Amino acid sequence: MTKFPSSIQNLIDQFNKLPGIGQKTAEKLVFYLLKQPKTELAAFAEALAHVKDKITYCAICQNIAEKSPCPICADTKRDSSTICVVALPQDMIAIESTGDYQGKYHVLGGNLNTLDGITPEQLKIKELVGRLASGPLNKEGEITPFTKGGSGGIPKEIILGLSPDLEGETTILYLTKILKPYKMKITRLARGLPMGSDLEYADEATLSNALKGRREI
Repeated sequence: MTKFPSSIQNLIDQFNKLPGIGQKTAEKLVFYLLKQPKTELAAFAEALAHVKDKITYCAICQNIAEKSPCPICADTKRDSSTICVVALPQDMIAIESTGDYQGKYHVLGGNLNTLDGITPEQLKIKELVGRLASGPLNKEGEITPFTKGGSGGIPKEIILGLSPDLEGETTILYLTKILKPYKMKITRLARGLPMGSDLEYADEATLSNALKGRREI
């Protein structure tokens, strides 16, 4: 059986580890790179090597950024009375692309998924609660009695901007239970989003309509 040289096979194996990249796609990517000039490969390698060094997490919204607070949290023109909770940074970018939302965000870092072992402790839920009041979650995962909000005041509305799939719905149910005692408005995106779809792949018009037609939970 003919094999690729080890240097090529090693690179194919690395690409093959990426989500959604199969063996054939990994091979195509590697042979595409082989055709590029050395200057392009050097720029690619440098960008890849330094991405971890330059990226941090916003201390407020938990979004990826090059400095903390991130530009959205630092923008005093944004509406601090509304927080849109999303699962991933890609979802935040998708909502921003509509141009219809001017509030703040909170990035959970994923959705609850018992099959994959993703529990509330692994998501940025405590950080979200910390933005609403000074009291932490108790050992049962419920909020402590309502206390005075932290800096910036207590938001008037929490938008649960999560994908309408099984994991997203499970996370919405959990967050609704956690947030209800705060007596603030809790809404979710309208059903313009098809059940089982991923938020980051929705088109701008669909997302815009979902934002405008959000309903209270």
